[in-house]
Amino acid sequence: MDQGVKRVVIVGGGSAGWITAGLLAAEHGQGTNAGLHITLLESANIPIIGVGEGTWPSMRTTLQKIGVAETDFLRECDASFKQGTQFDGWRNASKDDRYFHPFSLPAEYSSINLANYWLSHGRNASFADFVTPQAAIASAGKGPKQTGTPEFAFNVNYGYHFDAGKFATFLQRHVTTRLGVMHQIGDLSCVERAENGDIAELILADGARIAGDLFVDCTGQKGLLISGEFGVDLVSVKDTLFNDRAIAVQVPYEEKSSPIASTTRATAQSAGWVWDIGLQTRRGIGYVHSSAHVDSAAAHETLYAYLKDAAPHADRASLTFREIDFVPGYRENFWVNNCLAVGLSAGFIEPLEASALALVEQSANILCEHFPRNAEVMNVVAKRFNEKLSYHWQSIIEFLKLHYVISQRDDSDYWREARSMQGCPQRLQEKIQLWQQQPPWHDDAPRIDELFPSASYQYVLYGMGFSPKYTESNRASYAQMKGRAEQLLSVNRDKIEQMSALLPTNRALITSMLSAAQ
Repeated sequence: MDQGVKRVVIVGGGSAGWITAGLLAAEHGQGTNAGLHITLLESANIPIIGVGEGTWPSMRTTLQKIGVAETDFLRECDASFKQGTQFDGWRNASKDDRYFHPFSLPAEYSSINLANYWLSHGRNASFADFVTPQAAIASAGKGPKQTGTPEFAFNVNYGYHFDAGKFATFLQRHVTTRLGVMHQIGDLSCVERAENGDIAELILADGARIAGDLFVDCTGQKGLLISGEFGVDLVSVKDTLFNDRAIAVQVPYEEKSSPIASTTRATAQSAGWVWDIGLQTRRGIGYVHSSAHVDSAAAHETLYAYLKDAAPHADRASLTFREIDFVPGYRENFWVNNCLAVGLSAGFIEPLEASALALVEQSANILCEHFPRNAEVMNVVAKRFNEKLSYHWQSIIEFLKLHYVISQRDDSDYWREARSMQGCPQRLQEKIQLWQQQPPWHDDAPRIDELFPSASYQYVLYGMGFSPKYTESNRASYAQMKGRAEQLLSVNRDKIEQMSALLPTNRALITSMLSAAQ
């Protein structure tokens, strides 16, 4: 049981495989005290999904950890800056139905809850505009920092949009040439197990063998190891979050100098929603929807209608539309014996709020932080990993469901069923009850590793028009904080004015950074 864990084999590439390989190699790879030997096995016959990706600000830390230059990443991955998400049509589908979920926290959020003030005094302005300058900055198409600001630094918090296929290729080159990860091309044929049930070796179609001490399954929804070998089933959340299909398309800009949106745009439809992501050279657009509420032909027509309005220059006949089916859910366990699942093999739920890559980063970071030095410790690490990931999945499900259950839309069966408390997680129901008398704050997201801070709940709640039933406590809190709150709001207004004047557009910032790096 004291056998050392020295050989890590990652099965599957894509963003999940290469992020995991990069973070492991940077912290525990050859040349470090641990001295791990890391091999990534990738099939030449299985393409990655690659429909375009949005990230959280955590991706900046990930890129820094593995030693990537931000300008190289921008150039090679067609990347742009993302400052949050703009939601259109989610509240009641009226003409002015729009709100922002920015990446910046409300002003001095650690010590003061400005939601109390807004609920009592400030509803003439949107909540996001009221508490942070970022919503106004992103709405104007501005970048998150000034030209000349150091890489990864910022004026307002940001993540990225990028081409997923190019990102995987970029990471592969960096991780293999700079961090010493071995890249092997081949198709998995079968697995040889040890007496204790662990995976001992992978046997490839050409007869080659890859031995390892720890195996990471990044094989996508099939879960060739976690499901195929260990039989770990998927916990379906179809009764809570209905969407199980997407149609994706890449749309060129009308002109090379066309503006690049500073947010992901999520536009609600009768049976789902359309994402619209702006990269440097194109937009990634897709309709994620419920197959139980709309058939394929009608879904295509919905997407065509969106394109006609949002990208009238696009020639539909020249575009390639891809259909993607998925089962919304997550594994009962993520780490079994000496195998753990990361990425789509661990589970997938609709791309609302871009949680997929954040979970990849979280999984890889937990693995790095608690990496088992021997087989005996691995059982303890696996238990902790499963507990943490199960908590994160539950939190994601609750947060995504919030976007639907508090909607006022009543124009289709999809929305009427999505608003029903039936299928709504019990913990979310209890939170919504509590929020009838007090706004979310730190106790609503108490863990240091929460994926969504309690401020995210505020942005969605009040962006969607949630109005508490009991306001006495809000008025009392407002009276106590009145002076400090008004001071912060004045500073916020000044920052909006200053940043609007100083910050370049998203495209201008990217162009300047790439030109300066040549």
